[in-house]
Amino acid sequence: MGRHKIILILIFILSITSKGYAQYDAQFSQYWELPSYYNPGAAGATDKLNIHGATRQQWVGMPGAPKTFLIMGDMPFSLFKQQHGVGAIIATEKIGLFSNTSIGLQYSFKVKLLGGQLGLGLQLGLINQVFDGTEVYIPESEYHNQTDDAIPTAEAKGMAFDLGFGIHYTHKYFWAGISAQHLTSPSITFDEKYETYIPSSYYFLAGGNIPFKNSLIILQPSLLLKTTFQTFQIEFGATVKYNKFIWGGLSYRLNDALIFMIGGEWKGIRLGYAYDYALSDIVKATSGSHEVFLGYSMKLELGKKTKNKHKSIRLL
Repeated sequence: MGRHKIILILIFILSITSKGYAQYDAQFSQYWELPSYYNPGAAGATDKLNIHGATRQQWVGMPGAPKTFLIMGDMPFSLFKQQHGVGAIIATEKIGLFSNTSIGLQYSFKVKLLGGQLGLGLQLGLINQVFDGTEVYIPESEYHNQTDDAIPTAEAKGMAFDLGFGIHYTHKYFWAGISAQHLTSPSITFDEKYETYIPSSYYFLAGGNIPFKNSLIILQPSLLLKTTFQTFQIEFGATVKYNKFIWGGLSYRLNDALIFMIGGEWKGIRLGYAYDYALSDIVKATSGSHEVFLGYSMKLELGKKTKNKHKSIRLL
């Protein structure tokens, strides 16, 4: 069992990143559009029903590179004169011989604080992994064992429970949050023979809205920190939005990529595109990464009673 576990972990790690370490959650360059993907406390942080989708093709031209699809939604609601938020996430990613699917349900308790709103969020979910052993290639030579039981040669799959927690604060001019994902450190067993392990991940996200005086321009800086306490990644950048309609920006992922972004918004529909230019040695094997974001937001009238206009009826 121990050898099987080690072999699958090595395959999973090498499938995820060229640096040889695993971080399960998908990478998104437009992370500032998807705060509740990282932090359940952000669910229902606005007064709108939000439906978001994103797709990403990482390291184009490299066999087995990550291909990601995400759809998620969140909304606020009022119950017993208290504000709450709920959300749902479905994410799929294909990395090498692994296919990962995550499903999560989110709840956030809202508290007014210092002119803004604090959300305390919980996420419950399931992780499903499939390993396509039919695509395993073992060279024929005296140095390779064609019947190594430590490597699956058929499709193997497994599932595990997942748990996340987050705190998110929203203000008119800024937002920030800290969260922990995979708190159960899910261990996924494949066909009772193989096993992979997903470490807990910790995130800090922040962003701002800085309007220019007497101008239609708004500067929106953002920051993302993520770590497993064995690995660390930082990303920061800014977009400039004009007339609440079109935006463009740059972002930098430390020792990894320079990111160019452009997008627009019209009648609640948001569309964004990001291109990652690799700055590491991986640039020799790829033309870059592409990401598309699409979202729709609809304002909700919470806690506002509508006046029903009816003629009075008198009983004589």
